[in-house]
Amino acid sequence: MGLSDTVNDRRGDPFDITSAAVALVDVHGTIRFWSERAEALLGHPAAEVLGRPVTSVLANRDSPASALSGARRVRDGWEGLVALRHRAGHRVQLAVRACPVRAEQGSGWLAVACDVAASRQWELDQAVVRGLLEESPIGIGVLDTELRFQWVNRVLAAMEGLAHTNGSVATDGARGPGEVPAAVDRQARQALMWGRATPALERVTPPPGVARRNTRDHLRLRSSFPLRDVAGKTLGVCHTAVEVDARDRAHERLTLVNEAAQRIGTTLDLDRTVQELAEVLVPQLADFVAIDLFRGVLAVKDLAPGPVGHGTLQRAAHLSIHEDLPEAVIPIGEPSGYPPKSPQRRCLATGRSIRDPVLDRTTWWLAGDPERLAKLGQLGVHTHLVVPLRARGETMGVVTLLRWENREPIDEDDVLLVEELVARAAVCVDNARRFVREHNAALALQTSLLPPDLPDHCAVDVAYRYLPTDAEAGVGGDWFDVIPLSGARVALVVGDVVGHGIHAAASMGRLRAAVQTLADLDLPPDELLAHLDDLVLRLADEAEAATDNPMVIGATCVYAVYDPISRKLNVARAGHPTPAIAHLSEPVELPDIPAGPPLGLGGLPFESAEIELEEGSVVALYTDGLIEASDRDVDIGFERLCFALAHPDRPLEEICDTMVRILLPDHPRDDVAFLVARTRALAPDRVVSWEVPAEPRAVHEARERTARQLAAWGLEDVAFTAELIVSELVTNAITHASGPIGVRLIHERTLICEVSDASNTSPRLRRARSTDEGGRGLFLVAQIAQRWGTRYTATGKTIWTEQQLPESPLD
Repeated sequence: MGLSDTVNDRRGDPFDITSAAVALVDVHGTIRFWSERAEALLGHPAAEVLGRPVTSVLANRDSPASALSGARRVRDGWEGLVALRHRAGHRVQLAVRACPVRAEQGSGWLAVACDVAASRQWELDQAVVRGLLEESPIGIGVLDTELRFQWVNRVLAAMEGLAHTNGSVATDGARGPGEVPAAVDRQARQALMWGRATPALERVTPPPGVARRNTRDHLRLRSSFPLRDVAGKTLGVCHTAVEVDARDRAHERLTLVNEAAQRIGTTLDLDRTVQELAEVLVPQLADFVAIDLFRGVLAVKDLAPGPVGHGTLQRAAHLSIHEDLPEAVIPIGEPSGYPPKSPQRRCLATGRSIRDPVLDRTTWWLAGDPERLAKLGQLGVHTHLVVPLRARGETMGVVTLLRWENREPIDEDDVLLVEELVARAAVCVDNARRFVREHNAALALQTSLLPPDLPDHCAVDVAYRYLPTDAEAGVGGDWFDVIPLSGARVALVVGDVVGHGIHAAASMGRLRAAVQTLADLDLPPDELLAHLDDLVLRLADEAEAATDNPMVIGATCVYAVYDPISRKLNVARAGHPTPAIAHLSEPVELPDIPAGPPLGLGGLPFESAEIELEEGSVVALYTDGLIEASDRDVDIGFERLCFALAHPDRPLEEICDTMVRILLPDHPRDDVAFLVARTRALAPDRVVSWEVPAEPRAVHEARERTARQLAAWGLEDVAFTAELIVSELVTNAITHASGPIGVRLIHERTLICEVSDASNTSPRLRRARSTDEGGRGLFLVAQIAQRWGTRYTATGKTIWTEQQLPESPLD
C-alpha cells in the first residue's frame, strides 16, 4: 500500500483496532479476548484459544522470551516484531503493540497486531508526511472555512512573515492572531468557491529597502485546495507555496500555455469555453478580464446563415480576483456599450491588440466613457489591454485585461503571451459555436419531423416526452407516433435510429413516414416490421453507395395495435425494449414479447404477441435511453420504471413527470422518447354485428337492419348514406367473394361500417362507362364515405368505411 492508497483508506493506521488483530491477555498470561482479524491472521478460532495461555500461540513455546526478543519498550508498553505460530503449523511474524490495562476484574495486556509489511509501509508514509511538513522547502498552511490559519509550518511562516510557534500562528506586533496575507486569502477563497485546486504563479514583492530591479529574480508558486472529510464535507483549505527561480521567463510562459491547453476547450459548451479562458488569465496575467462576443456568435440557436463578426457586442464572461466583481460595468448577457473611440472598437476595426501601459484620468479615450472612467479611477487601474478574439479569419469578439493590484505594467512579453492564449481559446470558441449550431440544426430537423401534437382517439388517452441529449452527444434518432387505424383501433409506435446528428434525424423522418404508410395498409405488427426491415436495408445500401465513409444505418422499433372492442394489444418489437403495462389490480408487467432482431439485419423473422387488457390500464413504450440513462444496471432501470408506473390511476402527465424525475439524470447521455397510453374500452352497446347469407335478398335485410340500429343510436341523419354503403358492400361481397359474409357497425366518433368475407382478393376502384351495367358501387362508396379501405385478416378481408357524424356523443 502506497502513500496515495493510505490517504484513500479511511482507517490509515494498520494498528487501528477496527481493522487490526486484537487480543486481551490477563495478568496470568491467559487469553481473554481474540478478534476476528486475529483468527484471519493466525487461523486459530476464538473458541480454541480463549482461556488458554498466550504461549500456546507463540512460535517458541519453550522460550517465550525468544519470541519477544525483537520488542522494545515505548512509553507504558512495548512494540516490535513477534514470531507466532499459525494453526496450520508454520511461523508467522507480526508487528505487535501492547499496553497494560487495568480493570476491576484485574490487570492484563491489550495486544494489537498487524502484518509486518503494512506496519513498515505505515512508518514510511508517516516519515514522508513528517518530512514534507517539517523538512521540505515547501511552505504549507491549513485554514478553516472562515479562512483563518489553524496550522502553518516554519517554511510558510518565514515566507509570509508570520510568527511561528509549534505549528500555530502566534501574535506579533504587526498582525493579529492567525491573520492571513492578502494573496493567501484570495487564493484560498477561490479554492473554497470553485471546490478545486487553484494554482497561481506570482512575483514576489521585495521587502522595503530592496532595489526594484530584483523583483523579477523570484517567483512564488502558490496552490490552494479544499480539505474534505470522508463524507465529502469541506473542513478547510490547504495552502502551499514554493519559491522558484524566474530568470527563465520563456519557461514561465510555456508553463502557462501548457496549462491553457489543458483547461480551455474541455467541453463543446460555448459559455463554459469562454469562462475557462477567463480562469486562465486571472490571476496569472490580469486582475480582471472581460470577454465580449458578437451577438451572432452567442445566438447559436439562430439557424439563419450569416457573418458572425458584425452587430452588437455582448458580455459573455468576466472574472476578477475579487468575488463581488467591483470592476464589472456590464452584467453578463447585456450589450457591452463601448464608445466609438474605445480601444475595443479600435481593436475590432484593426484586428490588432491595443495596450495602454499607463492609464489615468487624462487618457484621451476615457473622456467619452464617464462610467468606466469613474470605475477605473476608483480602483486605481494602471494598465489596460484589449486583444481580438479571432479564428479562421473571423473576428468573434474582444478580450479586455486590467491590472491594479499587480503593480507590474503589462509589457510586450505579456502581450505576446495573452495573444497566444486568446488565439488558442478563439479556435475552441469557434468549434463550440459551430458544433452547437449543427446540434441545433439537427434538433430543429428532428423536432419538425416528430408529431407536433398527438391526435385524440377513442381507444386511448396518451401523453409523451421527448428529451434530446446535450450538445456534445448530438441529437439522436428517437421518435414516437400514435396512428389511428380502421375499426376504432390505434397503433402506438416508438423507435430509435442508430447514431446521432442530422443523418440520424433524417433517417428517423423517413422511417416514421414509412411506418405511417405501412400502418395505413392495416398490416399486422410482425408483418409491418418485416417491411420496415427491408426499407432500412435499402437505406443502408444507398448510404454505402453515396459516400466514401459509409454510415451505419440501423434502428429499433416497437409497434403495438390496441383494439378497444376486444381490449387486446397486439405487439411486435425489433431489438427494442419490451413495453411496460401497468394493470389496475396487478403489479406492473414487463411482458415477454419476442424480441426480434434490430431493423437492418435482414432475413430474420419477427413475431408478435397478444395481451388482453382491462380498461384503464397504462401501456408505456420507450427508447433504451430511459432505462440506460446512467451507469446503473439496466435491471435497476426496469425496477424504477415499474415504480414510476405503479399508480396507473394518476393523470398521465403526472406519470410522465415521475418517469423523468425517477429515471433520468440532469444530463442524459442519450436522447429519450417515451409514450404512455391509458386504454379505453368501447361499450358493448356501441357495436353490433351479424352474418349475411350469400343471397340477393340479404341486401334488403342488411339495409333494414342498419336503419333500425341507427335509429336506436339516434343517428337517423346519416341512415340513408349508411344504408347505401352497406347495400353496395354487401352486394359486392355476394357477387365477387365467397364464404361467410359479416356486417359490423361501430358507433364511436364516426360511424364505421365493415363488411367481411372469406376472399383475399382486394376490390379495385374504377370508373364505370355509360354502357357498363356494374362497377359503380365501390366508386360511389368512396364518394360518400369520409374514409374507406381494406383490411386483411386470417380468414379473409374486411372492407371498411367511416362516416362523419353531425354531432358525435363521444366528442
